[in-house]
Amino acid sequence: MKKSLYFSLFILSMLAAGCKKGFPVDEDGLLITTRSDCYVSNFEILGADYQTVRTKAAVIDTVAQTVNVEVLFGTDLKNLYPQFTLVTDAKLDPKIPGKVDFSNLASPKQWTVVSGNRKVRKTYTVNLTVQKIN
Repeated sequence: MKKSLYFSLFILSMLAAGCKKGFPVDEDGLLITTRSDCYVSNFEILGADYQTVRTKAAVIDTVAQTVNVEVLFGTDLKNLYPQFTLVTDAKLDPKIPGKVDFSNLASPKQWTVVSGNRKVRKTYTVNLTVQKIN
C-alpha cells in the first residue's frame, strides 16, 4: 500500500512540475528555444501515392534561400506533398496541410522557416521543374 501511495505522489509531483509556467511556447504550442539557426536541411516531394517523384536530390541553397527540384515526366503537379526537414527547433510557415498544387510552374511556391527563438525568418522559394524527355 505504501508503495502505491509513494508512486501516486511521485506521479502527481511529476505532473505538477511539467505544468509549471516559465517554458515559453508559441501559438502552435511549440517550445520557443534560444536557437537562432534558420534553414532547410533536406527536401522531399511525394506524389499522390506517397512515393517520391524526384528525379534526383533537391538542390538546397541556404544563401539564396531556394530549393530546386526536378520531378519525373508525367507527374500530377496538382497533387504533390512537399516535405521539409528543418534545423532543430525551427518551424515552417505556412504549415503544409496536405497536398499542394504546383501546376503553375511560372509561380514558384514559398514557405518561411522560423528559427527556434522565433526571431529569424527566412523565406525559401521552391522551384519545381519537370523532367524533359529526349
